[in-house]
Amino acid sequence: MHLPAWRFGKPYESIERETLVHFLTGEPVAEVSQVGGALLGRDLQKAGNARRALLAIDSEAIVERLQTAGNLYAHGTLAVGDTKQSPDDFVKQQSATTGLPESLCRGNMQKNMFVLSNMDRILDALSRGLDPKILWQGYGVEHRGVTVSYQAQSPVLGLVLPSNSPGVHTLWLPVIALGVGLVMKPGSQEPWTPYRMAACMMEAGIPPEAIGLYPGPTDVGAAVLAGCGRSMIFGSAKTVEQYRGNPCVQVHGPGFSKLIFGDDCVDDWERHLDVLAESVAINSGRGCINASAIYASRHTKAIAEALAERLGPVEVKPPDDPDAKLAAFTIPGAAKAIWGQIEGLLEAPGVTHATAPYGERFVEGERCGWLRPVVAHATSPLPEVTRAEYMFPFVTVVECPQEKMLAAIGPTLVCSAITDDADFQARLMDSTHIDRLNFGPIPTTRLDWLQPHEGNIIDFLYRSRALQVAVRKSDTGKPLTAAVASGS
Repeated sequence: MHLPAWRFGKPYESIERETLVHFLTGEPVAEVSQVGGALLGRDLQKAGNARRALLAIDSEAIVERLQTAGNLYAHGTLAVGDTKQSPDDFVKQQSATTGLPESLCRGNMQKNMFVLSNMDRILDALSRGLDPKILWQGYGVEHRGVTVSYQAQSPVLGLVLPSNSPGVHTLWLPVIALGVGLVMKPGSQEPWTPYRMAACMMEAGIPPEAIGLYPGPTDVGAAVLAGCGRSMIFGSAKTVEQYRGNPCVQVHGPGFSKLIFGDDCVDDWERHLDVLAESVAINSGRGCINASAIYASRHTKAIAEALAERLGPVEVKPPDDPDAKLAAFTIPGAAKAIWGQIEGLLEAPGVTHATAPYGERFVEGERCGWLRPVVAHATSPLPEVTRAEYMFPFVTVVECPQEKMLAAIGPTLVCSAITDDADFQARLMDSTHIDRLNFGPIPTTRLDWLQPHEGNIIDFLYRSRALQVAVRKSDTGKPLTAAVASGS
């Protein structure tokens, strides 16, 4: 099949194409048209048409169409590229080029469907009950009788998308419902989700002029970031550092998510082994919300050994096996290189490799590689392994006094704190380096879709501003036009 670029309503077939192949067999799966940054730059000169196309439709109708799109995404046979794609086709194609087991592809598909299908509730939560019509008009009166005004900072949101986990696409799905168009550079190995998402949205009645798909090399990503007033990028710690402080770019990098046991609950750690295992290993450990470290003041060796006993035996299985839990590293040599790094970390003083008794961790294939789950134990937060994160089930159980934990854990996307200690909970609440905070035995991977993730997308796309409208009066002194503040 062939996936053309999509230039705000018009398919574009390029002479330059990239062939996507099956990670196991090397057989061609799809050809993807490649565009350059210059072409995207020209198209972005007309990006305002994307927002105008959305605003021409009632805001409630847009939400209803997105809810319809959710059903089409999960269950429909859609025109994707030059062929028809069923949900089963989508799962097999996505698995073939990303290395994800098919069962995990289906699971991520359900996440995306849920967000689209519940768009009305999600918008209400993200906007704190704001009437969507206010964003459409630019101003209006809240239920308190207060005039508010919001200004879109860009007619489109630029997206430089990853290939590691299809579940990350839930972050940008509300954008269309906010009256802002999309400019997407798909991941090189995972174009499937953005292409299918675009197809289901357009099938449901979202204007094609509001969506752009621009697959291509790195200069396309640079053009997205340079040409869009607001952009979102997914990358490494280096990427995060590069765009730190740039208000126009929202960066999603490593998560370094953690589980923490308070001293009051750590003696009951065995009750929470399922929570620990799910946090580390679900979705093959590929998400930034997977836990990379577990902190406790005592019982850490026992926790590491129990978790190793649970995860260590997990074997590599074919991608179509319903019990497959591990994704392949599809770039040749990547898994081997990562394992070389980890071996060095495991040799540090105070570090024990708890999963060593369960066989080799690196599994080499003909065209790819796998890494089986790794559980390490550290007697203090000092070894480098305690600050490591990888795209497979990898976790370090760290022994650390409770009073030193918050200083030791570092930047943390999700923290699940198993404690009923009110003072410790208050300190956790005040920790500015924790983004999402869970109290109690909640896996780090369990998200509440009605709460913002890594910042509120509305606050990123819109700015609140002051607005007053003068009351016009006739010669008789009677009002001709009511002020906005009156609620008219």
